[in-house]
Amino acid sequence: MSPTDPPRLLPWSSPDGKPCFLAGDGTGYVSRLADELEEAQLDSAAELGEEAHRILAGRAWTPGEIHLLALELAASLVDVRRVAESRGARLPVPDDDGSDGDDAPDDEGGDRPRLPAEAFG
Repeated sequence: MSPTDPPRLLPWSSPDGKPCFLAGDGTGYVSRLADELEEAQLDSAAELGEEAHRILAGRAWTPGEIHLLALELAASLVDVRRVAESRGARLPVPDDDGSDGDDAPDDEGGDRPRLPAEAFG
């Protein structure tokens, strides 16, 4: 870890609900444990999303079932947001080339990655 790297937001909270952070190079035991838990949280969120679609498509639920589903979705959203914040904070910061934005590549073949039209259909 270089002195400028921010500490990593971990995918769990302290017993009193405060965020936990890790300073390191990302190769140690706690980093691997955090990676595994993040993967499990994302997998769980995907499964919960599929279950929610099935439940809602069936249109045969009780208010209690909808309440429980909402609680589970809210908890999952908190986990996924924390993973996104943690991973986003660890993305490399692009070098500032000093341009004021006028020289940004245009949509006619600039150097930005582009998705094929089939990706949207």
